[in-house]
Amino acid sequence: MDLLPNKIDKVSVPPLKIQGIKTKLVPFIMNSISWDGQGTYFEPFMGSGVVGFNIAPRKAIFSDTNPYIIQFYNDLQSGKINEKIAREFLEKESVKLSATPPDKTSYYYEVRDRFNKEHSSLDFLFLQRSNFNGMMRFNSQGNYNVPFGRKPERFKKALITKIVNQIAWVRKLMIGKDWKFIQMSFPKAFEMMSEGDFVYLDPPYIGRYDGYYDNWGEKNADLLAQITQCSKAGYALSMWSENMYRKNDYLDQWSKGIKVTTEHFYYLGAKEKNRGAMTEALIVNRKNFNNNKEIKKRRIQEISLF
Repeated sequence: MDLLPNKIDKVSVPPLKIQGIKTKLVPFIMNSISWDGQGTYFEPFMGSGVVGFNIAPRKAIFSDTNPYIIQFYNDLQSGKINEKIAREFLEKESVKLSATPPDKTSYYYEVRDRFNKEHSSLDFLFLQRSNFNGMMRFNSQGNYNVPFGRKPERFKKALITKIVNQIAWVRKLMIGKDWKFIQMSFPKAFEMMSEGDFVYLDPPYIGRYDGYYDNWGEKNADLLAQITQCSKAGYALSMWSENMYRKNDYLDQWSKGIKVTTEHFYYLGAKEKNRGAMTEALIVNRKNFNNNKEIKKRRIQEISLF
């Protein structure tokens, strides 16, 4: 029996919003892969975690090189942050943010400076939900440097309730499951995998990288392709395939898998050239590819990405 449903009624969104979040692509991803759920689900480029959280496997290892994402979800799991704590914090901080005079330095930058000194998960949440375009970016010294989104009234009651509900959803998902959140590189994650496991890969997009936490380039991308296709675990890789200007030659390295595509539109990105219509690819190893023609037909009818 497949763990992944052939149809998902509603995609839920996690509390941390990050550029490139796969919310609209979750049905496409879930309809394209098949896994019995008996092993461990791995997500070595966790980011927002939207794919893994909607799959909601019994056993999972979510990892990332960004320590603040991992710390945030460990704090949710331990109860250090819960719905009540998050609501009280955001309500208090929203008053300070909205009281900032237009001609003065925004309170956002005070929180950003505080985060870079203390690394509070609550401050991290505040920054990610009020910054420019949902960007996640750190400078060479490891300091968060995304600018303010210029909306002092950002944290209205409706948004605070929405964020609190997203926290409640993730915390409820964690109950009764064997989930671990670990800061580590993708090669370390692959060392933990075995036959019967499944790994979903959403690395920084080669040729479109806007900065995230650490360096990413062709060497890392090439190593990922090599390790993944030699691994005993099943896999699915998300990557851009082409746009109106060019094709992504990097996908030629993933010849052992099956490529399926859909159209997507990116609203996020620090550079204008990194926004716009894009053909999104999913490379799935053959043993985990869902080859049901009816599902493919329904997927085309159901998914609206614009």
